[in-house]
Amino acid sequence: MKIIIDTNGFMIPVQFGVDIFEELKRLGFNEFYVPEAVVFEIEKLIKREKGSNRTAAKVARSMMDRCRRIAGTGHADDLILRLAREMGAAVLTNDIGLKRRLAEIGIQTVSLRQKNRLDFV
Repeated sequence: MKIIIDTNGFMIPVQFGVDIFEELKRLGFNEFYVPEAVVFEIEKLIKREKGSNRTAAKVARSMMDRCRRIAGTGHADDLILRLAREMGAAVLTNDIGLKRRLAEIGIQTVSLRQKNRLDFV
């Protein structure tokens, strides 16, 4: 199964100590995707943030190597919505607004639960 990973999904390992790839595999996902807009957001965080947020962004950048990159421009959330619909992919995100928009169009969403595991919303 395919899953698109949002910026905050990549931050989970440092912020909560959860191995997102192991958790996603446990849920049945085996194809991981990252839109270029998410790559851009993470690069901005590395330049702008300090402390643990910057560390999380740097770890996120290194984890992106395990994903297939998808070209696309525009706002990351809008791009994720479009790509998820076109590809028939689920989305890993903790963004409440994005989760609501995904639910409205019937896209399966995965989020952090109880700060120690990923699960379907």
